[in-house]
Amino acid sequence: MRAHEAGALHGDLGQRGPAWLRTPADVNALVPQLWPRNVVRAADGALTVAGRSVRDIAAEFGTPVYVLDEDDLRSRCRDFRAAFPTEDVYYAGKAFLCRAVVRMIAEEGLHLDVCTGGELATALSAGMEPARIGFHGNNKSVAELTRALDAGVGRIILDSFTEIDRLTALARERGVRPRVMIRVTVGVEAHTHEFIATAHEDQKFGFSLAGGAAAEAAFRVLDEGVLELRGLHSHIGSQIFDASGFEVSARRVLALQAQIRDARGVELPELDLGGGFGIAYTTQDDPATPQDLAKRLRKIVESECDSERLAVPHLSIEPGRAIVGPAVFTLYEVGTVKSVLLGAGGEAAAGRRCYVSVDGGMSDNIRTALYDASYSATLAGRASTAAPLLARVVGKHCESGDIVVKDEFLPADVQPGDLVAVPGTGAYCRSMASNYNHVPRPPVVAVRDGQARLIVRRETEEDLLALDVG
Repeated sequence: MRAHEAGALHGDLGQRGPAWLRTPADVNALVPQLWPRNVVRAADGALTVAGRSVRDIAAEFGTPVYVLDEDDLRSRCRDFRAAFPTEDVYYAGKAFLCRAVVRMIAEEGLHLDVCTGGELATALSAGMEPARIGFHGNNKSVAELTRALDAGVGRIILDSFTEIDRLTALARERGVRPRVMIRVTVGVEAHTHEFIATAHEDQKFGFSLAGGAAAEAAFRVLDEGVLELRGLHSHIGSQIFDASGFEVSARRVLALQAQIRDARGVELPELDLGGGFGIAYTTQDDPATPQDLAKRLRKIVESECDSERLAVPHLSIEPGRAIVGPAVFTLYEVGTVKSVLLGAGGEAAAGRRCYVSVDGGMSDNIRTALYDASYSATLAGRASTAAPLLARVVGKHCESGDIVVKDEFLPADVQPGDLVAVPGTGAYCRSMASNYNHVPRPPVVAVRDGQARLIVRRETEEDLLALDVG
């Protein structure tokens, strides 16, 4: 999220809106960078994805529904593989994971990063090769670590001294030598929301570099000799557009690598710089291409290795949002449209806001409420010749903060029964979805070559009641 977005849309907007939110010349137009690559508006005005109309998708699968453009996701996998041909690209499963997506990313040559036993179970059940799985997490249980060892997971990222001791004991019992990396907290203040920044000192992840814990962790693993220390890992946050944070992170991590070499005579062969690469949620976002990222990261690593007289380690990265985020949009049906007077002093002085209520909300996309995230939206089931109207798209939940899109221009004739689509919802929306107000979670539908298939079914009231054993 851009810094200007945070708090920028909370004021009473009346008919004007913030300076960057301009009335579009045509409310039917789609901004390409915000939508999956195979989404277009057909002659009848309805959006189509890979040749399939959203009206047909809504009729077959209901709303709300997450719609995945499968070829878009696959092409983004290939873009990262082409940009990083000699490196390892780990898809960050926390962004969105299901068995179909595991198979897609595996078929496109990517590795997979998981951070819980549930994500690991999903990966293994989908047939992901264990050696291509990395296992993150700040509190991996004995059961989770045991499963990872028994499955032959390719690498485990160590996050605490307790975990070092725990994994060492388990590995010794089994007579195995798992590959591990040390997660280093490098003290970088990434330009992102505080809840998704992960490399500053005062947070739960990793070993502090400044406090000496990272070096101590590496020495303990090396001296014990049970675990195979492959390298260091750094992750500075999510939704990042400024590469300067990666430069600082690489410099500090490689300085630690040189310290380890000097102290123990071991030059670690691998380095992971994490992910967190930003995507476009609004027209104000300008994400880097995988090719740009590869060029920048290689230059940073090579320069720092030269400075520290280190061999260039084998590099890996972990894009999640950048692959699945733009490949998905959420399709809703409008339930009510309400015009609300803003403030006191009469209508002429205060202005009005149009609230467009849809059949989902914070249970299928918590990011607006949680991170103050900004989204776009469009009328999806038809075209309109009506004038643009500044609207707020809200959900059906019993919370005033249940906002999906804070401010967007929709045609003034938007009405109950219309379909509205919100792009950029592939990352973290389904993963963080809840049953708040006992609302079943939406399905995920993958579309390719005009064919739509269900890859995650809609929850039912029976599903909710099945867990209620009182």
